[in-house]
Amino acid sequence: MSGSEGLSVIVRSGDYGSAHYALALAAAALAVNKPAVLFFTMGGLRALQGPPAPLDGWDKDADHRQRGVGDFETLLAACVELGARFIVCDMGLRSLGLAAGDLRSDVPFTVAGIVTLLEETRPGMHLVAL
Repeated sequence: MSGSEGLSVIVRSGDYGSAHYALALAAAALAVNKPAVLFFTMGGLRALQGPPAPLDGWDKDADHRQRGVGDFETLLAACVELGARFIVCDMGLRSLGLAAGDLRSDVPFTVAGIVTLLEETRPGMHLVAL
């Protein structure tokens, strides 16, 4: 990847719009050869419990597909294929009573904490919370 510019996104909301936009942002960064880190915590962990992900507003996914907008699975697959770094928050898992095994096996994630997110967010990278 070129340079240190890139994107780290904290996905903490359990709604479809936030998770979908986080994936769109990460996929766009990766498409222009910039690193992307996706940090899933609290309600955002629901995005990795599917498919279909048990997110509030999930019905928007069918609308997106029908209108030619990248749907959740397409964006998630793009992020995986393009090499996004997926971090699942250990505190968020414990807070919700989840285990790593409760999440999707097709997404290569690391269970870690906020310190790891901060270490992965290098100088020049943008940090966004959704």
